[in-house]
Amino acid sequence: MSINSFGHLFRFTTWGESHGPAIGAVVDGCPPGIALGEADIQPWLDKRRPGTSRFTTQRREPDQVRILSGVFEGRTTGTPISLMIENVDQRSKDYSEVALAYRPGHADYSYDAKYGFRDYRGGGRSSARETASRVAAGAVARLVVPQVRIRSWVEAIGGDAIDYAAFDDAAIDANPFFCPDPAAAARWEALVDGARKAGSSLGAVVACEATGVPAGWGAPLYAKLDAELAHACMGINAVKGVEIGDGFAAAALTGEGNADAMRPGTDGPEFLANHAGGITGGIATGQPIRLRVAFKPTSSILIPVETIDRTGQAADIATKGRHDPCVGIRGVPVVEAMMALVLADQALLHRGQTGR
Repeated sequence: MSINSFGHLFRFTTWGESHGPAIGAVVDGCPPGIALGEADIQPWLDKRRPGTSRFTTQRREPDQVRILSGVFEGRTTGTPISLMIENVDQRSKDYSEVALAYRPGHADYSYDAKYGFRDYRGGGRSSARETASRVAAGAVARLVVPQVRIRSWVEAIGGDAIDYAAFDDAAIDANPFFCPDPAAAARWEALVDGARKAGSSLGAVVACEATGVPAGWGAPLYAKLDAELAHACMGINAVKGVEIGDGFAAAALTGEGNADAMRPGTDGPEFLANHAGGITGGIATGQPIRLRVAFKPTSSILIPVETIDRTGQAADIATKGRHDPCVGIRGVPVVEAMMALVLADQALLHRGQTGR
């Protein structure tokens, strides 16, 4: 049984630990003949790379990817694609206290309860460092669905949300928060700085939209597109909630208020709303796929909190080391990657079932 793999036809497996020699992914099921080189993957890893601003962890990792297999003369061969990213800036000594006591909110206790043993260095396998492997695999997935445009941004930090009336797509890549509202980005500087200097952390909401997804992708009943997306995003480190379309807000609407009314269009129906987030019955409608992902505050903080040690005795713990004051910021490229991985898989499933 594999619990480190995701996908059906387009499938990837990640491997490695936060403070091991390297991390990586094996992508299987990629169609042959697709142009692929390390330069196609690196820009996406650079978006997630740590140490790019004072608002992220100061761990210095170049995150340079190497393709070890599955590519010949610049094109995919149809065989497994092995991707490796070396770890070069570990400081395992920062986690000496974590070896003895559990960080509340982190996976320390649950890993110990399951395995009776854990890699405490940076959280080992439970570290958000693993998401670099997902981003690398997601870069390959994007090449399988080139007709799809995927765009994510931070919608809120610490409960302070953007103003969608001021949404500027060009601003997303112009600030360290992936924020489409320049005024909100300016506010977040002080907000995240305050949490960082206090030794605390903040949660965030990341929004993601995929356009160009053809109507029909997704399969009832147990490969529903929205269920697969929720599964993919809930598996991201620190994620505690996923909404598709209006999500929980739909529960406050009436039937007519929630209906995505349709009129005849030139190339199919013209939708007058998109409360469903581009998915009904688990199948894409052709509208933009929209989802929101909630990231909890980083559990590794300098402020002492009550806990227990491995013997069950009461203790306090303050986590040393270099950690994101808001892990949701670097979650943006990870959410995009998981969207791409699900859509690549669904594209192949759709082709296999319908021939289109």
